[in-house]
Amino acid sequence: MFGVGYLQRLGRAMMLPMTVLPAAAIFLMLARLPWEALGWPQVPELLHAAGLVMFQYTPHVFAVGIALGLSNQSAAAGISSLAGMFIFTAITYAYDPNGVQPSMFAGAVIGIASGWAHERFKSFVLPEFLQFFGGTRFVPLFMSGFSLLFAWIMIGAGQSLVNLASSAGTLVGSAGGFGIFLYGFLHRILVAFGLHHLLNHVFWFQVGQYKDATGAVYFGDMPRFFAGDPEAGAYMAGLYPVIMFALPAVAFAIIHEAREDLKPKISKQFRIAALGSFLTGVTEPVEFAFLFVAPYLFLVHAVLSGGVMWLTYEMGIRHGFSFSAGALEYFINLPLATKGWMIIPLGLVTGLVYYVLFRWSIRRFQLTTPGREDATRLDDWAGDVPYRAPLILQALGAKENIVRMEACITRLRLTLDDDGRIDAQALRHLGAAGVIRLGGGHVQVVFGTYSELIREEIQKLMQQDVQQVQFHAPVQGRMIPIEEVDDPIFAGKLVGRGVAFIPDKGELVAPLKGKIIHVHPSLHAVGLRTEDGLEVLLHVGIDTSLLKGEGFTALAKEGDEVSPGQPLLRFHLPTLRKRAKSLATPMVITNPEIVRSWRFAPFKPVKKGQAAVMSVVVEKREQKGQGVES
Repeated sequence: MFGVGYLQRLGRAMMLPMTVLPAAAIFLMLARLPWEALGWPQVPELLHAAGLVMFQYTPHVFAVGIALGLSNQSAAAGISSLAGMFIFTAITYAYDPNGVQPSMFAGAVIGIASGWAHERFKSFVLPEFLQFFGGTRFVPLFMSGFSLLFAWIMIGAGQSLVNLASSAGTLVGSAGGFGIFLYGFLHRILVAFGLHHLLNHVFWFQVGQYKDATGAVYFGDMPRFFAGDPEAGAYMAGLYPVIMFALPAVAFAIIHEAREDLKPKISKQFRIAALGSFLTGVTEPVEFAFLFVAPYLFLVHAVLSGGVMWLTYEMGIRHGFSFSAGALEYFINLPLATKGWMIIPLGLVTGLVYYVLFRWSIRRFQLTTPGREDATRLDDWAGDVPYRAPLILQALGAKENIVRMEACITRLRLTLDDDGRIDAQALRHLGAAGVIRLGGGHVQVVFGTYSELIREEIQKLMQQDVQQVQFHAPVQGRMIPIEEVDDPIFAGKLVGRGVAFIPDKGELVAPLKGKIIHVHPSLHAVGLRTEDGLEVLLHVGIDTSLLKGEGFTALAKEGDEVSPGQPLLRFHLPTLRKRAKSLATPMVITNPEIVRSWRFAPFKPVKKGQAAVMSVVVEKREQKGQGVES
């Protein structure tokens, strides 16, 4: 239960309640405006109260958020965790108002217990006369008893745990800048695995405590910072120079080292990624651009990040945020910071160091960062999520391979029946910045801020019981609409429906799994049949039958079973350019009447064997899934 997969689910669940905290920071910022001059003297007090109460009730928010995240958004788990927190708070307060306080630890325990109880008891069966309280309705009852027991345990062990937490805080604090360095280093390393939220939860919401003038107690770096603790912000301030300046500098280094023909596209993509990191603190689109091509460079990045955090601490800079260290939060929370203005010059120096280091590394070690690979990726589809989702589902091994699917801000978090069925190359062509295999079928696919939308579209597809047949590119070159082929028979779709390619290399490969049913005597055309009954014609060039096989070499024969990317034939491109009417190479389905629906990728350059250039739903195959045929 508590393996890597569970930890990534828990990390994602802990991120959910974080989304409410930016509102608290905005309220506290607005409370500092001169409302009295506008004749509204009570507004600052009201806004301050509205902002601060969110941090006072953060344990309750975390309990509900974690329970929802671990139970696939079950309302029963969410309401059970909230009831559990009310019970816990009431019992501990009634025993001793100055004793055990609601904390992130209590919220996390109750949230985890509620999520576990939902998964354990959602199919719980009682005798018929009690079944009203069975299933998910048993979860609130269970959590009521659990919270009562947990509160009683905390009353007995509370002081010991407080002393332990205080000792841990003192131990971490005694490490001084080196402790900050370790946190910064581990934070960046865990970002790669999507587990950094677990580390953040400890330092942002557990380590250290502060009691304000009213006697309210706040735990952790973040609540203490917004409550006015001048010592808080040590574990957040150092992230600003890295996120606002260093990673945007990396993005510009990647742009400036891209090939000239790809630079306009890469520039657009990474300027947006740099702006996203600078403004909002979303860093994965930049970090994953070099994580997989140069993991050792990511390790250097982690060390530098920890070093910057250490330096920030030693300079006495204290700053905080409610979500992430972007420019928006920097300026909103600047009035609460200590020496916050120093982040700007420190960040500029940090950005310069990163820019020089990464440009030198990319050039010196010939790193294949975006814009330096052999061919373009289809990663700028302008948010065409409904098109991408079916192809992504196929690249994940189809719906029967998906055991669990969730999404956080920047990545899909998946548990798969067989992670070996993933087509990582296809996912990268579909816009994924990276694919992370955690073992045991647990996989993360980084799509940036489109991740949640992609998850929703895939969920819809899985409920429709529709299976896609995905086509790979049969040649390297440029994909064009079939209507643009310089031949009235193909352009008029008299042979069949599909797409065409203008090849720039002389090799034809199989676009999908099937059996060769025909090889034309002049070798310019190959016919395939798939297990779904699709009959696919690949026709190299127009009027190439007149060459009578000149310039063509067959690499497969009739009756052969072929797989996507398997070579079918070679052709001499200069000969075709000189003697054929056109290089256009149609790929058409000659029995389109059995196709239910069609999807085509953008008509752009493609690699030989590249997945996701076309997909169809076969009527016969869909009926099988519905039990019409066996």
